Amino acid sequence: QNVSVEVLDHLEQLALVDFRDLEGVERLQKAIQFADQLHEVNTDGVEPMDSVLEDRSLYLREDDVTEGNCTKELLENAREKVEEYFVAPPGNIPLSKLEERETFLQGS
Repeated sequence: QNVSVEVLDHLEQLALVDFRDLEGVERLQKAIQFADQLHEVNTDGVEPMDSVLEDRSLYLREDDVTEGNCTKELLENAREKVEEYFVAPPGNIPLSKLEERETFLQGS
């Protein structure tokens, strides 16, 4: 199932995810194929749930800090950072124009 440029643009704005390359588009198409399997499940007579744990109480633990001072290690994972902060969400980075993305969509 091919994804149009307009749908990609809309999804990027909603999810703040960048689909600039062929790998991103292929990953999206695989996710759509996987989710389409849900249409095959018969849900007649099944009431919607707020949570899979509706009939239980959640166990709460004390919030004790056991580790810390790992800022440098965490920031090593950042694609982009300013001072000691992650640059996020990726949606703040200007995306390519719709016309530029049509070229790799044609190949998928």
